[in-house]
Amino acid sequence: MAGLSSRELAKLVGPTLSVMSLSELFHLHIWARNIPPVTYLNGMILFVTGLAILRIHNLWSRRWPLLLTLLAWGALLGGLSRIFFPAAKQAGESVYTYVFISLLLLTGLYLSYQGYRKK
Repeated sequence: MAGLSSRELAKLVGPTLSVMSLSELFHLHIWARNIPPVTYLNGMILFVTGLAILRIHNLWSRRWPLLLTLLAWGALLGGLSRIFFPAAKQAGESVYTYVFISLLLLTGLYLSYQGYRKK
């Protein structure tokens, strides 16, 4: 495979996803007010990040590297939705939001483990 290995990519994506998810759990209230230009910028960042990861890691295996591919597709599609619908209502504080963010946190921790564990 050209580019980064799954382990090296997990060393970047895992901690980033963990920190992002944890900070969103603590600051979910900041999304109550939607600012379309900020949502648009967030969408561009998500889109570029997802596309960059897919360009170097579009692996459809049955092992843990599949998580990286699924996250990249999620970022790409989530970015597109924020780019084209920046004024749409954001997810509010609900059980579903907390469950989703918690799953992202656990995914980030798992990817961090896979990236930094000893072979």
